[in-house]
Amino acid sequence: MRIGILGTGNMADALGTRWARAGHRLTVGGRDLARARRAADRIGAGARAGDLRGAVADAEVVLVALPFGVGTEVVRALAEPLAGRTLVDCTNPVGPGFRLLTGHGPSAAEQLASAAPRAQVVKAFNLCHEDVWRMRPPVFDGRPLTVPLCGDDPESLARVSALVADLGCTPALAGGLDRAGLLEATAALFIGLWVGTGADVQAIAPPLAYASGPARESD
Repeated sequence: MRIGILGTGNMADALGTRWARAGHRLTVGGRDLARARRAADRIGAGARAGDLRGAVADAEVVLVALPFGVGTEVVRALAEPLAGRTLVDCTNPVGPGFRLLTGHGPSAAEQLASAAPRAQVVKAFNLCHEDVWRMRPPVFDGRPLTVPLCGDDPESLARVSALVADLGCTPALAGGLDRAGLLEATAALFIGLWVGTGADVQAIAPPLAYASGPARESD
C-alpha cells in the first residue's frame, strides 16, 4: 500500500516503521521538512520525506499522527488532495485530569471527517502507547492484541484491517464512525486508570465466555 503519514512524532515513527518493514511504501510529511527527513531516516526501508501535501499526493491511506486540534486544521487545508483517501485517526483528545476534550460534541474522528468530507475516516490505534506498536508482534499471555476500528466505508475498513494484521494484531470492527467517540472515551478512561491509579485495565472485563454471565446448570 502507499501510505502517507502526517506528523513526525512517536506514533508516526512506531506505526510507520512496522508498516515499512511489512513492505508498504511510506511518505512522511511535516511542516518542517528537516524533521520529516529525520523521521523518514529513522523509519528506513525506503521511507521518503516530504511536506504535508506531498505526503498525501499519491497515498491510498493517510495516517493522521498529529495532536488533537492541529490534525483538524491540517486536514482541512488538505481536504481537496485527501478526497477519496482512507484517513486513519489515531489521536486521543485527552486533556488535564484525563478529561475528554471533545465533551459532548463530535469526536476527534468526526471532526476530521467534517474537515475533509470526501475522505473516508477510520478511527484506530488510539488505545495503546506508541511502544506497544513497536513490539513484533504485540502478544500478551499468548493472545495477539485486538485493535478496534470505527468507520463507515467497507473498503477503507478492509485496508486498515490489513494494516492491523501487518502488525501481528487482530482487527475488530466496532461500528460506524459515530461510535469513534466511544473509543476516545475508552482511551481517556484507560489512561486515567493506568496513570492515575496504576490499575490493571485488562482485569476490568471478564473472559468472553462470561460476558453475558456465568453459565448456569439447569435444575
